[in-house]
Amino acid sequence: MSNEIIRISNIASMYKQVDTVMYALNKENLKQSAKRIAGNKAVGIDKVTKKEYIENLDDNIEDLIERMKIMAYKPKAVRRIYIPKAGSEKKRPLGIPAFEDKIVQDQMAQILNVIYEPMFKNFSFGFRPKRSCHQAIAYLDKMIHKEK
Repeated sequence: MSNEIIRISNIASMYKQVDTVMYALNKENLKQSAKRIAGNKAVGIDKVTKKEYIENLDDNIEDLIERMKIMAYKPKAVRRIYIPKAGSEKKRPLGIPAFEDKIVQDQMAQILNVIYEPMFKNFSFGFRPKRSCHQAIAYLDKMIHKEK
């Protein structure tokens, strides 16, 4: 975790609010996100793969940061595909963002997690890091057998 994200976490815990997170969106943090994202995933509407984006990573990240600073960054449209539903004739819609948008999403998810994760109760399991529905069921089972 970068120093900027740790700083945001400290501010959130001390003041219960954060005014800006833009300073955490720097070149190094965005490059780490780009490297962390799996390269074997489907490509977005722009058809740019991780390999293609990484080939010119420094310039691409510089361009992304510049667009974000002047509020010109706009996420690309999500590529929509339909995959078959198990045991049904119907299909499920699936949205695939562009690789650059995945980088921004990853960084923002990290920042929002350090801000909001401490606010959740221990019995809250939905869409949280290192939590699953199996843990929720085990917790509920324990409470049912322990409490009347």
